[in-house]
Amino acid sequence: QVQLVESGGGLVQAGGSLRLSCAASGRTFSNYAMGWFRQAPGKEREIVARISGGGGNTDYEDSAKGRLTISRDNAKNTVYLQMNSLKPEDTAVYYCAAVRLYTNSARGGRRVQDYDYWGQGTQVTVSS
Repeated sequence: QVQLVESGGGLVQAGGSLRLSCAASGRTFSNYAMGWFRQAPGKEREIVARISGGGGNTDYEDSAKGRLTISRDNAKNTVYLQMNSLKPEDTAVYYCAAVRLYTNSARGGRRVQDYDYWGQGTQVTVSS
């Protein structure tokens, strides 16, 4: 069982930056591939970025490339999402998610159903 708690959301002007954190409970955090999703009002939850358990394998959706960076510190049981050059369309609730995989070099999938554990979400609002 893994419990996830996000933090770091807030209100920021367009062009600004935020760093989201997701703290995980439990042991062997490196066995879990992690993902950051977001859900805007009236829209489905969508993947933003993914990272393998070991941290060496990452992937981004086109909307995030060049602006968002996913990383993790397994010693601290924490995954991060650094968000730069924020746009109003980035406004959403951001969720981290975890799935245990057989290898820590593989990423999780891109779908909501590919993950077993979810945080409660943190609101990011970007004003124009």
